[in-house]
Amino acid sequence: MIPENVKHKFIQIVGTENYDDSNTGRLVYSYDATPQFQSMPDAVVSPRNKHEVVEMVKLCNENKIPIVPRGSGTNLCAGTCPTEGGIVLLFKHMNQILEVDEENLTVTVQPGVITLDMIQTVEAKGLFYPPDPSSMKISTIGGNINENSGGLRGLKYGVTRDYVIALEAVLPNGDIIRTGGKLAKDVAGYDLTRLLVGSEGTLGIITEATLKLIPMPETKKTILALYQDIEAAARSVSKIIANKIIPTTLEFLDQPTLQVVEDFAQIGLPTNVQAVLLIEQDGPEEVVDRDIKKIAEVCTNEEAISVQVAQSEEHAMALMTARRSALSALARLKPTTILEDATVPRSEIANMVNAINQIAEKYEVKICTFGHAGDGNLHPTCLTDSRNHDEIERVEKAFEEIFQKAIQLGGTITGEHGVGVMKAPYLEWKLGEAGIAAMKAIKDSFDPINIMNPGKVFAKDSKKRVVVAK
Repeated sequence: MIPENVKHKFIQIVGTENYDDSNTGRLVYSYDATPQFQSMPDAVVSPRNKHEVVEMVKLCNENKIPIVPRGSGTNLCAGTCPTEGGIVLLFKHMNQILEVDEENLTVTVQPGVITLDMIQTVEAKGLFYPPDPSSMKISTIGGNINENSGGLRGLKYGVTRDYVIALEAVLPNGDIIRTGGKLAKDVAGYDLTRLLVGSEGTLGIITEATLKLIPMPETKKTILALYQDIEAAARSVSKIIANKIIPTTLEFLDQPTLQVVEDFAQIGLPTNVQAVLLIEQDGPEEVVDRDIKKIAEVCTNEEAISVQVAQSEEHAMALMTARRSALSALARLKPTTILEDATVPRSEIANMVNAINQIAEKYEVKICTFGHAGDGNLHPTCLTDSRNHDEIERVEKAFEEIFQKAIQLGGTITGEHGVGVMKAPYLEWKLGEAGIAAMKAIKDSFDPINIMNPGKVFAKDSKKRVVVAK
């Protein structure tokens, strides 16, 4: 627990109403969206501005109190679970859109801004912020930056890091740094902006971000392609890209996922096929029409049994909304839903999907698979019950084997969910000992006493990798 004299200093900084060490208040922030991880913080603190953040960090540094910066807690790697106690830092007061700069095509925000609120604000001005995590209705920009969040539009437009051009951050010693700026070019020194994006709050606390915007696309169209052969669907993905077409969205859903999503959304999704591809293209009308026609040809040539173009914007929106609801739909079925994001080169999607199905059968667990097929980012999702210890043990073994298979196919253990606590034991499989050592050296130089989100990214004990035969 935090000593009384230190607690008093915290209250002096943020006010009584912004310091909560009650059992109820702490319980609410003892977990995030990751199943099977929970740990009580010592207190929950809500600074009102960056100056209060600085004073709080200095106080934590002096007293070696862990700090866990937190957005809405939607992450899926236990990245904001306070596993070593300390304070959870909330940004509910630092939630302002500070500027929309139409001349430089940027927006500057505080970390507590809800992603969708910002997107709607810039779209009202005819501008476009492409990153669209499925949790955007509740996730915050600060959380997106800490996890380097992806989304359905990642294939064509990239992920959060591709739009963060400047940051203001408080370092673990209380110093404020500003990185980047409203610049098209800037190679002055190390790229600290990119270093901070995706660092999961282990290097510093983001207090302001400037994000790049682009003009709103003129139009968009959506296709739903149906398959009775998963490998044919995977071939279609590769063939579309090989035809030099980069769709905005290129999503994959297997039959178990389709059945659950349709039961949830009830928009007429087919449930009697093995897989669907949900494909969207945007841009100038003539380009969209040309690309959609070619995409339909590719899908038909690759044995799609049906290729349907959404006949209205409402229908297209319903399809995309249904896809975004996949996790919510699946979560209704069992008490525990474990969603992962093994990522492989898109040419290996069919091999990865088949491997996931075989692994699920081997360990007698139910796994539904959907994801961003265009960038090889698949979301195998297991429906289970954490109270069933035997089944949970089999689930963990299954996912361990799935991670190994992804790496074997040239992929990675996480494409967009982050490492946090959940993936930390497997990080060495991807980076090797030298890679982990290099990252630790960076961490130690920023945070020598390890107060910034300790226990995340770096595992106390790495898993010994057992190579799975091809």
